[in-house]
Amino acid sequence: MSLKSFAAKLFARNVYNTTQKWAQNPVATQQKVFKQLLKKAAHTAFGTDHNFSTIQNYTDFATHVPVRDYEALKPYVERVVAGEADVLWVGKPLYFAKTSGTTSGAKYIPLTKESMPYHIEAARNAILLYVHETGNADFVDGKMIFLQGSPVLEEKNGLKFGRLSGIVAHYVPSYLQRNRMPSWETNIIDDWETKVDAIVEETYPEDMRVISGIPSWVQMYFERLQKKGNKKVGDIFKNFSLFIYGGVNYEPYRAKFENLIGRKVDSIELFPASEGFFAYQDKQGEKGMLLLLNAGVFYEFIKSDEFFTDNPKRYTIGEVALGVNYVLIISTNAGLWAYNTGDTVAFTSLQPYRVIVTGRIKHFISAFGEHVIGKEVESALNEAMEGTQVRVNEFTVAPQINPVNGLPYHEWFIEFENEPDDMEAFAIAIDEAMRKQNTYYDDLIRGSILRTVVITKVGKNGFQEYMKSIGKLGGQNKLPRLSNDRKIADALS
Repeated sequence: MSLKSFAAKLFARNVYNTTQKWAQNPVATQQKVFKQLLKKAAHTAFGTDHNFSTIQNYTDFATHVPVRDYEALKPYVERVVAGEADVLWVGKPLYFAKTSGTTSGAKYIPLTKESMPYHIEAARNAILLYVHETGNADFVDGKMIFLQGSPVLEEKNGLKFGRLSGIVAHYVPSYLQRNRMPSWETNIIDDWETKVDAIVEETYPEDMRVISGIPSWVQMYFERLQKKGNKKVGDIFKNFSLFIYGGVNYEPYRAKFENLIGRKVDSIELFPASEGFFAYQDKQGEKGMLLLLNAGVFYEFIKSDEFFTDNPKRYTIGEVALGVNYVLIISTNAGLWAYNTGDTVAFTSLQPYRVIVTGRIKHFISAFGEHVIGKEVESALNEAMEGTQVRVNEFTVAPQINPVNGLPYHEWFIEFENEPDDMEAFAIAIDEAMRKQNTYYDDLIRGSILRTVVITKVGKNGFQEYMKSIGKLGGQNKLPRLSNDRKIADALS
């Protein structure tokens, strides 16, 4: 055992003990965060506008601070971007994370000196809890890579702007710098395909042990490695033992990854966002990720099926239930207040609090009142593939409301690595899995309002070409699993 791996195990034990303390006292931990946030921001412009100094408890907070999305918060954000201090949080932010918006174009999410350390510590602690649980620390002696956006930052009004993953790249601990890949020169390449090719050339001869990134883009990296070496990734990197991912559900990719690697490797799921680092997988055998209750974020939850009603009830951590789909609402030490992240989650455990990401509140299909969500289509595909040799590279789902012939249906656009022998039977298997999960969808099938799903095959690299065509190839960009319109579907047809 090297000195570095021995030190990692000692550090891991301390992190585990600290984590247990706050995880076993969830309500008190959140109450402490809540009070700290309000006290710190009491004299900001937002705090003054919303009477923070008079707020005594959560009920007062919910009364004074309505739930907002980015559009509603934008007037405050624009003041900060213009260089004004003490608007959403004390002073000025260190950075703005630039993300892809919807109606507003680009979104600018503040990162402050108080919030930034939590992004770094959370990623580190996820790995250390893995070390504590498994005893595996050998990977610290090899190379590791995170497929990320460019670390080059823009500057305006004394503030720095960039992609979150690029900003985080500036905070890699010094003791990992020798292990970290790719090089700065490679990492700043803008064109994603050129960048991946350069990463392949740079990493191919190295002792890669940890690989991290969004699964769809790591898959692209693996495929090009395999093409270069004409062998499995696990044979190229014989000591590769840990895959760290976030952003999308890994399960639809798992079979393809194991085939590309040639064996199984351990994995750690993360739930990072520009708005905060919310959760990470703390146990290999447990479903869900540990919700980070002590990380400068106060959480609220609104039931998804009530979200678009007038004045839906807002729940705090002590009031949530297992298996309910909630919209995630946050207040943070970066100056976001009762902010609608757009993410939906469900709790898999209440002791401690663990969540799975079920999708996006704006990503659903409800053309006929079925309200199908991301988790349901992912689970249905996984169930249909179970016990088969079918492997899927990527997929998305859209409604077909006005077919040329027959009843309307849900159209599944799938890029197969290995196709099913019987496509019709595979479609029926998906449909049956969907009907078991969603009673509204089942009622529509039974009532002959919808017919069973229709699968449309997408050609090799079809989804990559689509993402490239809209300027979202690589980085933190993700393909929506489902849409309530046919914008993506029509582009793929």
